[in-house]
Amino acid sequence: MDNYFEPQLDKQALLGVTALGLAHMGDCVFELLVRTWLVAHGGSRVKDLHRATVAHVAAPAQAAQMDRMLPLLTEAEQDIYRRGRNAHVHAVPKGATPQQYAKATGLECLFGALYLSGQRDRINELFCLTLEENAHAL
Repeated sequence: MDNYFEPQLDKQALLGVTALGLAHMGDCVFELLVRTWLVAHGGSRVKDLHRATVAHVAAPAQAAQMDRMLPLLTEAEQDIYRRGRNAHVHAVPKGATPQQYAKATGLECLFGALYLSGQRDRINELFCLTLEENAHAL
């Protein structure tokens, strides 16, 4: 791979990445989207941006977003989500239930796989459809 800004891994290569490896990538992709969304919607004070980012990327918020996103997923995307949701994690943050953390890991796995396979339009579509409706609540 020569362009790490726009990866294009094929299905076989994605299968070679562990679920937690995909979630590692997806965590960063999701946080970048949240930070971009916050700044684009008028956020300017670093303290406020940080608090809002943490609120959106915490496992309970990601789990709620995943609940809204699940009906929108294709069968293949659901398979990737389940792969992440069912991954064996060693610890759950104290602010989340094991179920919330599993859903959040599934969301991150999905976003990581979509990013690595070059499906940025689909990531954006899912992100916008599920974040916009809940944005005013935070």
